[in-house]
Amino acid sequence: MKALNTLILTSAALIGGQAMAAEKPAITFVHGAFEDAHIWDGVSAKLQADGYRVINVNLPGRPSSPLAPNLVSGDLYRDTILKAIAGETQPVVLVGHSFGGIAVSAVAEAAPAKVKTAVYLAAYLPQDGESMLSLAKQDRDSKAGPALKIDEAKGMISVNYAARADLFANGAPEGLRKVLPDLIIDEPLGPIATPVHLTAARFGKVDKVYIHTTQDQVVSPYLQQKMVAATPVRLEVTLNTGHTPFLTDVPGLVAGIEQAAK
Repeated sequence: MKALNTLILTSAALIGGQAMAAEKPAITFVHGAFEDAHIWDGVSAKLQADGYRVINVNLPGRPSSPLAPNLVSGDLYRDTILKAIAGETQPVVLVGHSFGGIAVSAVAEAAPAKVKTAVYLAAYLPQDGESMLSLAKQDRDSKAGPALKIDEAKGMISVNYAARADLFANGAPEGLRKVLPDLIIDEPLGPIATPVHLTAARFGKVDKVYIHTTQDQVVSPYLQQKMVAATPVRLEVTLNTGHTPFLTDVPGLVAGIEQAAK
């Protein structure tokens, strides 16, 4: 009888633990411009070790998801993310980095019931009618502008190779600064300039969290604060990093995401 009771208690504990794990929302990552889903590899591994299921979205129009630039649009980005989470039975935590904040916002507007929390990581947090381009023009402290090169004939925008380490890996170890320039990719131009339509009834009702990056040279702390003032969020988390904490502060970023997911 004692052995049976022990087995019952053990089984109950296991079932309870599984139920707790099942209650954790899936974390869906949306990368920014000049990136693909590989930027999340280190963060994804740590979250999975902590019991979260992770969905990494590759937006179309880059080497990991090839598509002609003239076929790439903000609507396609939105629909790509919606397709990635379509099978989820519970709302997801949707994390967008940089330009990914625009795409996350479009998903929150289209399907607010699918989004438990929208997390903006050093991201553009738009209001109705804004785009990455219109928000970037408001960023008095960003150093990215002079390093960008637009090729209208090809429909692509790129980052000056020599400027990449300082923009995306300021404060990072020298080894990372040396390899990072080769990780930056060219970006389809269309979605960057496309305004996103948002409403109070849909996007406005979605829970939001902002993760600030205090050394950011791309989306400056000035603009991050300005956007949060215009669109209040439930929680603000601050990391003492540049624009890529998924490379330079994985533990801090994971802690911030897990705090947002609660």
